[in-house]
Amino acid sequence: MREGPTGRALQLLSLLQTHRMWRGAELAERLKVTQRTVRRDIDRLRDLGYRVDATSGIDGGYRLTTGAYVPPLLLNDDEAVAVTVGLCYAAGDAISAIEDSSLQALAKIERLLPERLRRRVSALQSNVTAMQWAANDDLVDPESLSMVAGACRLGEEIRFGYQRRDGVTGQRLVEPYQFVATGRRWYLVAWNQRRHEWRTFRLDRLSKPRLAGTRFPRPGRFQAATPHVSLHHRSAQHSVNMKRASPSAPRSPS
Repeated sequence: MREGPTGRALQLLSLLQTHRMWRGAELAERLKVTQRTVRRDIDRLRDLGYRVDATSGIDGGYRLTTGAYVPPLLLNDDEAVAVTVGLCYAAGDAISAIEDSSLQALAKIERLLPERLRRRVSALQSNVTAMQWAANDDLVDPESLSMVAGACRLGEEIRFGYQRRDGVTGQRLVEPYQFVATGRRWYLVAWNQRRHEWRTFRLDRLSKPRLAGTRFPRPGRFQAATPHVSLHHRSAQHSVNMKRASPSAPRSPS
């Protein structure tokens, strides 16, 4: 990386993006500059839109935090390749309206990739073929996806409309736990309050999800075990195994 204020600021940003707390002395040693220069470089990053918090004291230091918008990111070679390949396949995924955004982001990154990284990405793209699905009516609403994902993370019950395979619609009240993606299909694994059993729901058949206002005890990590839940996708059968507690406490998989 080039010497000088710009190159040093990029190197500083690369260190801060590890999300750890850096003491001023540590940064100065890494960058081979004085702590005063570190403070000036921190101010330069702030002027560019990066939010860098500073705390004083023996345990104090600098940390890169989230701001009101997304500033430019600094990626190493492996990260750049991973993001580019991921965007390639996100452009053909089953989430509604994400295709154009993925293609736009992909075009921006590919224009900036050095030749050595373009060759790596090209090798992956030319030797991997994604399965094409004829149906295009199973797109997932991104807002519903985000809303249900938040409920899974926070452990909040949700209500939503759901269309069964036979076309019959109805309301569901569930405790959402996790998504399962199989090809272009996304499923929600949840505890069905009315039936008192584990159920899977296709996200493309789910409508108007909303919080029910009740929280449930969610384990720190949702693990796969029993009971056995089958997902029928096209002609193939996929399975999800879940581990649940004793019948007296069915709502808390562990």
